[in-house]
Amino acid sequence: MKKENILIVIIALLVGALVGILVTKGGKQSTPPSQTSVPAGPAVNSQQQIQMLEGILAKDPGNRNAWVELGNAYFDANNPMKSVEAYNKALEIDPNDPNVLTDQGVMFRSLGWFDRAIENFSKANQLNPSHHQSLFNLGIVYRYDLQDLQKAREAWTRYLEVNPSGPGADQIRREMSLLQTQPGSAPANQ
Repeated sequence: MKKENILIVIIALLVGALVGILVTKGGKQSTPPSQTSVPAGPAVNSQQQIQMLEGILAKDPGNRNAWVELGNAYFDANNPMKSVEAYNKALEIDPNDPNVLTDQGVMFRSLGWFDRAIENFSKANQLNPSHHQSLFNLGIVYRYDLQDLQKAREAWTRYLEVNPSGPGADQIRREMSLLQTQPGSAPANQ
């Protein structure tokens, strides 16, 4: 074999290996896949995904995973009312999903329905006391929407108890530090 041919073969092998690595890493999911196969990625925009999910649900209205995915699609499309409705359908099928309750709570907050958001975050945390995302969001509503600094501190203290070094813990510590500088934010026992 000529040197040029060997070089081309080596380059082709390296490019093939690199493409294989990129495809493998790009295909990994951080969350468990749903039972409903929903194409994702740049080839499917949110409107196409919504239409596809609505088609699935027209044929199978008891498909909980499709309702969750539809709620997520509306969430991503910044359509909180439709998202809340889709999450309601999923929660009618399984009312004990802390992730769906939390996502719906975020949408309630977007609508300005802070009491409903608090209900969802609280229920999610009751179902799973280590569900730190519900505690994070509970603190956000108390802190920024209701200006109840004491309840924000309580939610975020519990957050740090269940998630002391996980994602978001440093942000919560900064928030707690800022709360100390706010008037009327001293803990009740001081």
